[in-house]
Parts: sequence; C-alpha cells; structure tokens
Amino acid sequence: MFVRTLYATGDPANIGTAIEGLSTEGRELLGQQPGFRGFGIFVDRELGKLLAVTWWESEEARSSSDEVLRDRRTVLLERFAATTAIDNYEAAVFHSVRQPEAGAGLRVTRVEFDPSDADLFAETFRASVIPRLETLPGLARASLLIDRDRGRGLVGAVFTDRESLDASRAGQAAARAEGAAKAHVTVTGLEEFEVVLADVRGD
Repeated sequence: MFVRTLYATGDPANIGTAIEGLSTEGRELLGQQPGFRGFGIFVDRELGKLLAVTWWESEEARSSSDEVLRDRRTVLLERFAATTAIDNYEAAVFHSVRQPEAGAGLRVTRVEFDPSDADLFAETFRASVIPRLETLPGLARASLLIDRDRGRGLVGAVFTDRESLDASRAGQAAARAEGAAKAHVTVTGLEEFEVVLADVRGD
C-alpha cells in the first residue's frame, strides 16, 4: 500500500473543527476515490497538532486522489491549520493485531536513513522490531512507512488505550534502540497522539 500524510498545527481551541470536518465530509469524499484503503486521524489536543493518514492501493490512486481532494482539504482545515505539511510514503510493513478504536494511542517515531538501506530497514523492522512490539500489552497495530528516495520514514505503533501507550514507553524504547542500530537508522523525532479514527483495510 501507499500512504499520504498530512501534518497540521494550529490553535488548540480550533482543532475540533478540523476533526469534525475530516471525520465527516473528508471521510465521505475519500471513500468515493478509486483505490482508497483507509483513513486515520490522530491528534494532540493540548498542543494543537493533527496527523491525518490516508492509505491507497497504488501510487497512481494516491496521486489521482490528491488532485481531486486538495482544494476541499484546505477548506476543511482552514479554521484550524496555521501550518500544513504533506508527505508521501510506501507502506513497507503493516502489522495488525486488533482494530484500534477511538481513545487508543499512537506513538510515531520519525527516522532518517541512507536510501540504500531501505530494504535493510524494512526487513529489520519486520524480523526484529515487530516481535519485540508484540510482547507489549495492548499493541493494536504497527507500521513502517518509508520514502526510499529521500531516506525518511515513520514508525507507527498504536495501542488500545492511553494506559497501554504510557506503559509501553520503556519496552518500545528498547526495541527502537535495537532496531535503529541493526538497520543503520537515525531517530529524528518522537511524538504521541490520541486516536480519533484508524480504519485501514490491510488485506
């Protein structure tokens, strides 16, 4: 699968308008697009951060949808977003244990790597990191998104509730350190979000 992420920041007092617009009209519009496979909305209400993730069966479907949705997306976010950033990724690994629900927690690890190590990174994540994450109580889903050309990626780990997310910090830190060393990856950022919506057809 292929992924488009939208990262928006703005006034925390207005984040609810963005959540409502994306969850209703945005979700409906996405569902009408060929090749659509899923949608996630993740927020930090206190700081005013929103991460929206759309999943597509092909690069062509992702590109075509962006042409259709770009203007409407701006309208849906205009009352909240002071800054926005769009990125495209390949879903190198998608591992689902159970369906997360609203109130779950997401931890995002931002990484950089030499583009020549992209396959090494994906294999290390699949063979070494996933088994470590599976030992953590409450794991719902783990994914690795990579931009092969730019040598950048996102690791996402969703836990069933906030308590499990909090309790997993030490365990995931150990898995992250081991995986980064094996795959020659540099960690450049670490964030946590509340899950508003996380619906992906990974089959």
